[in-house]
Amino acid sequence: MAYILIVDDEKKIRDILRIMLTLKGHVIDEAEDGIEALKKIEENAYDLVIADIKMPKLNGIDLLKKLNDSEYPIPVIFITAYGSIDSAVEAMQLGAVDYIAKPFEEERIMLAIERSLGISKLLSEKKALQKELEDRTLPKDIVCESPHMKKVIEDVKKVAMLKDTTVIVTGESGVGKEVIARYLHSISERKNHRFIAINCAAIPSELIESELFGHEKGAFTGANQRKKGIFEAANGGTVFLDEVGDLPLDAQAKMLRVLQERKVQRIGGVEEIPVDVRVIAATNKDLEKLVQEKKFREDLYYRLHVFPIHIPPLRERKEDILPLVDHFIRQIMGKSSKPFITAGAKKILESYPFPGNVRELRNAVERAIILAESVLPLTAEHFSFLTPKPSTKKIFELPPEGISLEALEKELIKQALERTSGNKSAAARILGLTRSKFRTRLKLLEEKSEKD
Repeated sequence: MAYILIVDDEKKIRDILRIMLTLKGHVIDEAEDGIEALKKIEENAYDLVIADIKMPKLNGIDLLKKLNDSEYPIPVIFITAYGSIDSAVEAMQLGAVDYIAKPFEEERIMLAIERSLGISKLLSEKKALQKELEDRTLPKDIVCESPHMKKVIEDVKKVAMLKDTTVIVTGESGVGKEVIARYLHSISERKNHRFIAINCAAIPSELIESELFGHEKGAFTGANQRKKGIFEAANGGTVFLDEVGDLPLDAQAKMLRVLQERKVQRIGGVEEIPVDVRVIAATNKDLEKLVQEKKFREDLYYRLHVFPIHIPPLRERKEDILPLVDHFIRQIMGKSSKPFITAGAKKILESYPFPGNVRELRNAVERAIILAESVLPLTAEHFSFLTPKPSTKKIFELPPEGISLEALEKELIKQALERTSGNKSAAARILGLTRSKFRTRLKLLEEKSEKD
């Protein structure tokens, strides 16, 4: 099925083409001249334009020139009763995909349309791939030295061999979940098709379904043109659902259907459109907990967890820190000589916990380069801003049902004495008390126990 615009000042020709193409399953729109056609093209995403050359206001040749100047050129077939060698040559030189003289045969027009739709798909894919290449930040090789990350890369290579398997990537914010997803796509059979990422937390709940599944013109207020969702746009490639734990429940139900049936239905549409994509989801949340809290569908949870990949935080793979620093310095400065950093700088970097993970590390390297005025090597002074923040972790979490303070104190004193083999001075130090205060508390507890 294709969305085709017929542009001809003769209603009879438009009617013939509309009936002919509608019977073949295509969706047809019409315009009487080039001016009206341009207005419609601004509002709708057509796959093909079939136009007459001789038309009032704006002829077919001028219409083609304007389409060529647009951001998304559309294939054009010319059909005209005023055919000449000169007009045919000019049309083909400007990029028309075919030129048919009236009266035309149905077989001839259908062959031309089939060929043109193939070109339309190639133009669309070329534009999308060009944009993806411009935006791509994935390094040629994943930087990793730690056993943890080497295991992650092994798992990625294994699942890349199966082009349809759904993958979920988990890990804290900033560990590089999208980098791993892009790497998986780049070594899979789908690498020559699109990789489209969407952050489920960044899009308002009322718009997320339109972004994912698309919508028909007029489906809701503001839907001025038909729009493909990312599943259609990524057909043949990979869809990356970042922060999937933030997906609204209504959208989760539709997502489940896409994963089960490999079909999407646009908002306001009735047609089920087959899609061929691999889904890679990512989250920094505990999805099992969200399932228990009824905030995430259990059936979708299991559909996503076909092949889980966990990326550990940077503090658990310190072997990766210095190789990543070298990589970021090369990336930011374009330098290839060493040494990049001094021993003092290395000590600071290896001892800092990096709660923001790889993202924070890159920001730290960029900040240090600015402080060093782009002069290498970077020293400890340039990384002096990396000072661990005081821990805000709670020593003890009060249970919802409450607790006996006296029983808790008694248990703490008991454990302190057991750990120190009955040495009261050592037990007092463990609890942060002086020996006299410890003895007083212990005596009071013993007296209460005797009374009870």
